[in-house]
Amino acid sequence: MRRVRDEERLGELMRLLRPAPEAWVKAAQELPSARETIDEIVSRAEADLEFRAALVSDLETALGQAGYEPGERLLEALRQRLTQD
Repeated sequence: MRRVRDEERLGELMRLLRPAPEAWVKAAQELPSARETIDEIVSRAEADLEFRAALVSDLETALGQAGYEPGERLLEALRQRLTQD
């Protein structure tokens, strides 16, 4: 019974919150696709040493030549992933 009251109270408190900013909602919606793209690029870099060398040498150009849109978020995420590996 207490759990039901806790959940009801949580619902009441959540209704008091302002809606999330539109940019946050959009970023959250894009996240699964972005992760998939990053994983795809990293997997390809692991399997193709020439592609990895091109990424390390000039990330933005290598991505563009491979058909990816080299947006700032993608570039930042890949820089982090490629330096970890």
